[in-house]
Amino acid sequence: MALNIKHFFAVAGLASALALTGCGEKQEPTAAVDNSKIKVGVMAGAEAQVAEVAAKEAKDKYGLDVELITFTDYVSPNAALEEGSIDVNAFQHKPYLDQQMKDRGYKFAIAGNTFVYPIAAYSSKIASIDELQDGDQIAVPNDPTNLGRSLLLLQQQGLIKLKEGAGLTATVLDIVENPKNLEIVELEAPQLPRSLDDVKLAIINNTYASTIDLSPDHDGIFVEGKESPYVNLIVAREDNVNAENVQTFIKAYQSDAVNDAAMEIFKGGIVKGW
Repeated sequence: MALNIKHFFAVAGLASALALTGCGEKQEPTAAVDNSKIKVGVMAGAEAQVAEVAAKEAKDKYGLDVELITFTDYVSPNAALEEGSIDVNAFQHKPYLDQQMKDRGYKFAIAGNTFVYPIAAYSSKIASIDELQDGDQIAVPNDPTNLGRSLLLLQQQGLIKLKEGAGLTATVLDIVENPKNLEIVELEAPQLPRSLDDVKLAIINNTYASTIDLSPDHDGIFVEGKESPYVNLIVAREDNVNAENVQTFIKAYQSDAVNDAAMEIFKGGIVKGW
């Protein structure tokens, strides 16, 4: 691209000024981050209710003003964090975070843990997996990490077998045994609760199960084990993970008040992750 003469001298002048500044007086620091407030991205619904308790705790105990920004999908909270419209988000587990960072080049860092939200299988048609018939449909989330998580859960129940080494990123192509010829239907996670009218079984995480008052402990036909590695995280950018407002919010979130509220909101279907 050609530079006109006026533009060239403007750039050169700026470079000279910067060089002189470096040799002379110390530069004035850039405007400091306002550590008295923070914007936090969370999923709408029950997780937002938990975050509201954390926000109150942050204000009452530490004087931190928390603005909650709610989302209804799993992609937007990371995009918002990347562009700087929020300071942290609290909605994802590490396998999902790792995949997003790999796919999209995000420079994020884990700031703290929140809760394990076990996924579970729900149905409006059967009460036991023994009632599954040949060719029945099972709906699962279609994002890579939660798809793999769901397939591993189906394998644990003996409904399918995955090829060795498939692991957390398993797909339907990794199914090597399917005795009942079950049809695995991949859907966007928010659609899974509505799918219960159409499929025999749906594997749904707590975020969306709670929107229709389902609890893994009370309503799940089978549930992911409490030892699940899928603890949800508070995620920041690499450039602000150690910021005072981020660390203060973590202290507020990882409190007895928040844990007690989450246990009530999710009807006991969560595990403290800190």
